[in-house]
Amino acid sequence: MQEFKNIIIGFGKGGKTLAKNLAAKGESVLVVEKSKKMYGGTCINIACLPSKNLIINAQRGIKFEDAVKQKDEMTTALRNKNYHMVADEETATVLDGTAKFVDNHTIEIVLDSGEKTKIKGERIFINTGATPIIPQVKGLKESKYILDSTAAMDQNSLPNELVILGAGYIGMEFASMFARYGAKVTVLDTNEKFLKREDDDISEMIFNDLSQDGIEFNLGVKVVEVRDLSDKVEIVYEINGQKRTVKADKLLVATGRKPVTEGLGLENTDIKLDERGAIKVDDYLRTTAENVWAIGDVKGGPQFTYISLDDFRIIFDQLYGKGERKVSDRKLVPYSVFTTPALSRVGLNEVEAKNKEIEYKLFKLAATSIPKAKVIGNTRGMYKILVNPDTEEILGATIYGEESYEVINLIALAMKAKLPYTMLGDQIYTHPTMSEALNDVLKG
Repeated sequence: MQEFKNIIIGFGKGGKTLAKNLAAKGESVLVVEKSKKMYGGTCINIACLPSKNLIINAQRGIKFEDAVKQKDEMTTALRNKNYHMVADEETATVLDGTAKFVDNHTIEIVLDSGEKTKIKGERIFINTGATPIIPQVKGLKESKYILDSTAAMDQNSLPNELVILGAGYIGMEFASMFARYGAKVTVLDTNEKFLKREDDDISEMIFNDLSQDGIEFNLGVKVVEVRDLSDKVEIVYEINGQKRTVKADKLLVATGRKPVTEGLGLENTDIKLDERGAIKVDDYLRTTAENVWAIGDVKGGPQFTYISLDDFRIIFDQLYGKGERKVSDRKLVPYSVFTTPALSRVGLNEVEAKNKEIEYKLFKLAATSIPKAKVIGNTRGMYKILVNPDTEEILGATIYGEESYEVINLIALAMKAKLPYTMLGDQIYTHPTMSEALNDVLKG
């Protein structure tokens, strides 16, 4: 039986980076990936990069069909680059196939040819990612008009009418994007409150802006049935005790993602799952089986590619560093939602601060007063920054506005360094930029 020092199941962000670095140390590495279209992982192939490319091209006014072609060219180039980043290493091997555990350190791989082979690994890293959740609704799974986030970006033509099931962050990115391309978008969501994790003034502003863009929202609904018609899909739902229907060319399901553990053969190992179906790990990403780790979305928690990259740092620090990095150190993780304009956040917002009875000083600025927003031509949005009145350190920030995804990283860095807010408020920024708005919003 063939043996490797390291086996990595899945070619995602954390796994591929780990494979590259371990091979650079001269260690033997096997990466098993079941899809040739997933070299490099979810982000570059079916999530962050292709979706943002489509979003930007929508803002540029490029036709949907042309934008999809550009997206495909980009992902093909990135996929090829990521494959060779690992495969070209002298001690690395990439196999196309599906891996299943036989025991804690033996996997069986079904290759594309149908041939089966068993391989032992001294260390094994599970990097299988997450997959879309399809709710239990009559007729939903069987519908030929259903799209998940991957299929939505691979359409040959723009759906004239699109229904999106789910008003979470992923749903809102797609709603904003498709509306920009000219589709009539209707959003259905079970929650009565829109973006309930955000402050009311922020969520209300986003709701109004998206509605102004032509997106129709139906909140607090129960989807009862999905029916395929001759050339459309019909969604039956209940709202306020009344049954209603809406028809569309396509139905995009954006109701979250779950860890990919099915078919891994974990029942043949000592690896345990938590109550949400994610692989249980400790503070160092070690599973309940010795010398087996989990990386990225499969272990639960925030589903961001930059979290997967940090997972790599934690594991590599154990193998070749001081062993000091751990998951619990990640107290400040910013995130962005790429609507138009984008929503970005780090740390506490007002709702959370009040719930935790934390005193704060609020700094607030409307994006209409920011010169760069006028230059871009989109003055929607608001900056909100919470500061500890005693230490003058920043407790959190919510930025809804153009290029917020850049500004939020600057604030997160200041928070991690425990800098006083005045440091950002007095900083000399280039002009015109969205970051220079911190001079105005953080006036003493």
